[in-house]
Parts: sequence; structure tokens; C-alpha cells
Amino acid sequence: MLQITFLGTGTSQGIPMIACPCAICQSTNTKDKRLRSSVMIECDGQNLVIDTGPDFRTQMLREEVKHLEAVLFTHEHKDHTAGLDDIRAFNYFNKKSIPVYCSAHAAVKIKSDYDYVFSGKKYPGIPEIDLFEINNSPFKIQNKIIVNPIEVLHYKLPVMGYRIGNFTYITDANFIEEREFDKIKGSKILVLNALRKEQHISHFTLDEAIDIAQKIGAEKTYFTHISHQLGLHDEVSKELPPNIFLAYDGLKISL
Repeated sequence: MLQITFLGTGTSQGIPMIACPCAICQSTNTKDKRLRSSVMIECDGQNLVIDTGPDFRTQMLREEVKHLEAVLFTHEHKDHTAGLDDIRAFNYFNKKSIPVYCSAHAAVKIKSDYDYVFSGKKYPGIPEIDLFEINNSPFKIQNKIIVNPIEVLHYKLPVMGYRIGNFTYITDANFIEEREFDKIKGSKILVLNALRKEQHISHFTLDEAIDIAQKIGAEKTYFTHISHQLGLHDEVSKELPPNIFLAYDGLKISL
């Protein structure tokens, strides 16, 4: 069984956005409060996190996570990687390094941003990670959890989505090639980015995300990586077709 926890469902600036007076940022509905996008997958006693954004520490504390077995990165943008240093706590309490999986181009940026982690002279207390470069082929975590990467485009940047069992997670995308659709089909739960209603150069709009969700035909689809420009959670939810939902921070799904 999988349990999926939405650690964050917001776009790069989160909701509320700093200094923004709009109705969404000023909303008192907790479902309109969105940290940067990330999910945790619990499988066979293992906790896997997809993306450690700037809110990673807050998310781990909120969910009272006591152990972490692996991190998977979708891509190298800071709203998805800026919290990596905070895995140090898991190193300390779990007494082990953390496997980190990402594409080769994401690995280049991570090694640059966290050069002190990969230095020959390691300062005491720095994050202990084992970095594994993946390609667009299945791989195993802990030699038992099979992960199927799904390559999508974030404008011109290749981004990895991931399928584990019947759960598929895709964020920061505005194009999916037909051959990648075949990897997604049959998913029972699909998570897909839906930034806003207006066109965007590198993200699916709400209508585009709905079209893709209906093409894939998962039992349930949840939208994430949501901007304050999309609208209020409760109002947008009323516009969605059956079996398509807006995700929100803290939402848990069992599969």
C-alpha cells in the first residue's frame, strides 16, 4: 500500500505570496495556504520525498516525519531543491546517508549549489548524501521499490515525473510526448501541475491540465503547483469535472 502526503502544493513563490494583497493571498481558508510543491510517499515502511524545496524543514516538522529513506528530484530549480541541506537532521538521527536520485543535468546544478557536500574536505555536520544519476529508465530504491521516470518538458528544460505502482506525479510541465503518456496510462492516482487559467510559457494551464487528465483517465487526478492566479480553492474546485480535484497542503491519499 502507498500513502501519499502532499507536503506542499504551491508554485515557486507559494501562497500567500510576499506583499500580495489579492483575495487568494489574504484568504483565511487553510486550503489556500500553499507551501512549495512536494510529496512524500510511504511504501513498505520507507519514506520517499519528491523534491526538497525551501519549505522542506517546515513540511517535515508539520508531518512529524522521523525517518527518510530517499529523495527524488524532478529538476534543479531552487523551489524544488533549496531545502536539501535540511536532510542533515535525518543523517544525525537515522545514522545513515540519504540516497538522492536525479537526472544528470540536475546533478550538475546540485553539485554546484551544494559544493561543500561534495568537497574532498568535508566540514563536520554537512549533509551526507549518495547521489545517483538516473535516465529515463526504471530503477529501484532500497532494491525493492520500482520507480518509473516519466520525462516531460518545462518549456525547454527536461523534467522527471515519477510513477510508483499506480501513482504518478508530474509537476513543472507544459508538454508530454506521446511515448511518455504510455507510461502514465493505467495510473489510479495522477498528480499534475495546473498553474493558473491564463497561458504560461512553461506550465500547464487549468484547462490544459484537465484535458490531459481526461486523456489519461486515472481514477482520480489531483492538481498541484498552483499559483495565487488560479483562484480560491473552494471556487475553482466547483469548476472541475468529476474525479478531478485541487490538492492542498497536508492532504493524504492511500492507494
